[in-house]
Amino acid sequence: MENGAAQPVIVAIDGPSGTGKSSTSKAVAAQLGLSYLDTGAQYRAITWWMVSNGIDTDDPSAIAAAAGKPEIVSGVDPAGPTIEVDGTDVAGPIRTQDVTAKVSAVSAVPEVRARITELQRTIAAGAGGGIVVEGRDIGTTVLPDADLKIFLTASAEARAARRSGELKGADLAATREALVKRDAADSGRKTSPLAKADDAVEVDTTELTLTQVVECVVTLVEERRAAK
Repeated sequence: MENGAAQPVIVAIDGPSGTGKSSTSKAVAAQLGLSYLDTGAQYRAITWWMVSNGIDTDDPSAIAAAAGKPEIVSGVDPAGPTIEVDGTDVAGPIRTQDVTAKVSAVSAVPEVRARITELQRTIAAGAGGGIVVEGRDIGTTVLPDADLKIFLTASAEARAARRSGELKGADLAATREALVKRDAADSGRKTSPLAKADDAVEVDTTELTLTQVVECVVTLVEERRAAK
């Protein structure tokens, strides 16, 4: 089927860090001619803004009070997704260790989640040809009516190894500990925790290559599209 004639489709891809979520989501979107949104980058962006503006990230009320201030703009081209805060390109700065360490605390604040969730829904609604949205609560909270929900998993060991590879020379044990800690924080928070939607298809990526995971998800999307 020609991409142009294909039904627009909204795909939610959730799961913990190190499961290959971003690589998979970008590749699936590019292959199917869909927009792509990395919601984790949005939470990192608001965290970066809080840190840069001296907001105490250990104080939920201070975070809540500032949640509406930064203007966050996400570019949705899978070949070159962008993220800007108040007109500044923050794609690099949001990946620092400092932001990574604080993003769970900032993301747990209900006012932050409400603000970013609204932003995500607006972007998804405006994506004419369809979109792949990746995160931790997309299928459960942000887009519960998504056409297809995927939940990616992998063993903690596999995830730490991948993340260490990304973090060039990072200590494997420390990386694994940080991942497990962040999962616990994200799964345990009161407001839209990391969770698998009842109607999500679980894909365990532990033993799969990226190409295999992408093929699997593309097939699922095409099946769902054909059924629409």
